[in-house]
Amino acid sequence: MGLLSTAHVHTGGFASRLAAAEGVEFVGVTDDDAARGREAAAEHETTFYEPAALVEHVDAAIVSSTNTTHRRWVELAADAGLDVLCEKPLATTMADARAIVDACEAAGVRLGLCMPLPFSVPARRAKAAFDAGEIGELRVAVGTNRAWLRDRHLTGWSADPEHAGGGAAMDHTVHIVNLVRWITGEEVVEVSAELSTMHDGLAVEDVTVLSMELSDGSVFTLDGSWDRPDDWDYWGDATLNLIGTEGEIALDCFDQTLKRTREGEGVDGVYWGSIPDDGLLRDFLDAIEDDRPPLVSGEDGLRETAVVLAVYESDERGEPVAVEY
Repeated sequence: MGLLSTAHVHTGGFASRLAAAEGVEFVGVTDDDAARGREAAAEHETTFYEPAALVEHVDAAIVSSTNTTHRRWVELAADAGLDVLCEKPLATTMADARAIVDACEAAGVRLGLCMPLPFSVPARRAKAAFDAGEIGELRVAVGTNRAWLRDRHLTGWSADPEHAGGGAAMDHTVHIVNLVRWITGEEVVEVSAELSTMHDGLAVEDVTVLSMELSDGSVFTLDGSWDRPDDWDYWGDATLNLIGTEGEIALDCFDQTLKRTREGEGVDGVYWGSIPDDGLLRDFLDAIEDDRPPLVSGEDGLRETAVVLAVYESDERGEPVAVEY
């Protein structure tokens, strides 16, 4: 396997996982920014290749690029017959999302998304409880995916509309929408969004408040803001409360965390649980070995892209909009 682009903040994590994964040879990386690619290759003690050369040396690849270049990298991989695990969101336009899915279907290769939350232990327990009917019929879903505004937002590309396609709504909406879709089997049919920018100097939104309707008529709200204060004890959260006619499931994907207090240094969070990204990569590898789709597929990515685009349309129009899949 190899890494197509090293632009994404998760590049280092996946490079380390590929190097350590059983049954995987981590061949190398490529990038359209050769200096950045060579630096990443040196850091992870692997080889830098030109794009056309790397795809000739691997069987599968992870696309770890900027959001707006996913299509170019996935199409390169699909044309070479590679199975692809792509960073989220799948794309920043429906045309690109559909083209990505179509390219992989035409080439007969697997397409998975880097969506780790379904591999969290609390999420697995929540789905088992929901599937067992423990809360009866769903009525309300309340989600959060809040985070610090980090240095990478201010100095990197993740808050640059040209490369990210948007701000917090583009970055965070897909995670909890994917979790709701996976656990409940329902789709988002309508979105009402309010977006705003709290921090000076940002060209994108950092506050997002979404009110949605699911296909069973239940209500789904989501706060996906980059609004955690600097002294917050952990980088952010990913939570979901599912309220039904018979009970409630309260899910915190990063609940396996201790709070640590140190003299003069305040309080911080120490995560001790299983790593969802490990499960994500293992599922992709198993999908290749077992000849099946990954748990989070290209079609999932396409549908979640449609929800994000409805978010921006709703905010621009100032009214609820139907999600156009």
